[in-house]
Amino acid sequence: METKCPVCEKQLQQTDSGARCESCQQDFHLQARCPECHKPLEVLKACGAIDYFCQNGHGLISKKRVEFVPVAS
Repeated sequence: METKCPVCEKQLQQTDSGARCESCQQDFHLQARCPECHKPLEVLKACGAIDYFCQNGHGLISKKRVEFVPVAS
């Protein structure tokens, strides 16, 4: 997963709680968004599995297709 910092456009480093920009020294939460409508997805967790569901008519979204967008923590 390559996600860029919304402030300086450098690549973010993945952390346990999201992502961090070493250049800006800022932490970000990664928000899962639908690749079709770009709206936030509902995260479903059960039995160790994580699934993503779009409430805007696109149904279940494969984790390979989910867009992760950095949001300031």
